[in-house]
Amino acid sequence: MKLISWNVNGLRACEKKGFADFFREMDADIFCLQETKMQPEQVTDSMRFEGYEMYMNSAERKGYSGTLVYTKQTPLSVTYEIEGDVTREGRVITLEYPEYYFVCAYVPNSKEGLLRLPYRMEWEDMLRTHLNRLNEKKPVIYTGDLNVAHEEIDIKNPAANHKNAGFSDEERAKFTELLKAGYKDTFRELYPDTVKYSWWSYRFNARANNAGWRIDYFVVSDRLMPMVKDSMIFDQVYGSDHCPIGLDIVL
Repeated sequence: MKLISWNVNGLRACEKKGFADFFREMDADIFCLQETKMQPEQVTDSMRFEGYEMYMNSAERKGYSGTLVYTKQTPLSVTYEIEGDVTREGRVITLEYPEYYFVCAYVPNSKEGLLRLPYRMEWEDMLRTHLNRLNEKKPVIYTGDLNVAHEEIDIKNPAANHKNAGFSDEERAKFTELLKAGYKDTFRELYPDTVKYSWWSYRFNARANNAGWRIDYFVVSDRLMPMVKDSMIFDQVYGSDHCPIGLDIVL
C-alpha cells in the first residue's frame, strides 16, 4: 500500500500549483491532507478523483485548519475529532479498516510566544488517549502535520529555535511520550542519520537554503513497523510551505 500525507496550506491555492498532477502521479491507496482551509460547499469537481471516496472535516471557523482523506477502499467506519476536544477546528479524521486504523491529524500550533501551549499539551494527551484506545483493538497508522521537530536533526537551526513553537521542550517531550506508548516514527527508524525537512518558512529564502523543519510524520504502532517498506519525504515537490510525505507498507 502507498499512503500519502500533505499539509497543502489551502487546497484551493495548492490546486493552482499542480496538486492534481501529483495526486494522480502517486496513485496512492490513501491520500490525506491537512490545513485544507475549506468548507464542504467549496469542494469543486476538480478536487474529486475517480476511484476515491472523500471524507472531509472542516473547522467551524472559515478559511482555517481542516483535514481531508481520499481513500480507494471504503472504510468500515469514519469518525471526526477526538473525545474531549470541543474546539471544532477540523483537526482529526479516523478511518477504520479491517486490519488497522488510519488517523489523519493537524496538530495545533502553539503560536508565537507559546501562547497556545497549554491547549496544545491538553490536545496531545487527548490524541494519545485516542490512539491508545484504537491500538488496543487494531494497529494504528497516524499521520499528518504534527507541528513538532522531535530531535535536533529534524531542524536546521536547533539552538536558535529552542523554546519556539514546534521545538519547545514541552512539545518534544509529548512526542517522546507518544513513541514510548508503543509507536514508531517510521522515517527516523529507517533513516536514523538522514537530514530531510518537510516544512520551510516563506521568509528568508528558507526553502532555497533548505533551512527547514521535519514536522510531518508517519507514525505506526510498534507491531506494524516490520511491515513498513519505506517512509518518504518528497522535498522536491512544491505547492505549499510543506512538502508531501509517504509510506509504503505491506498489510
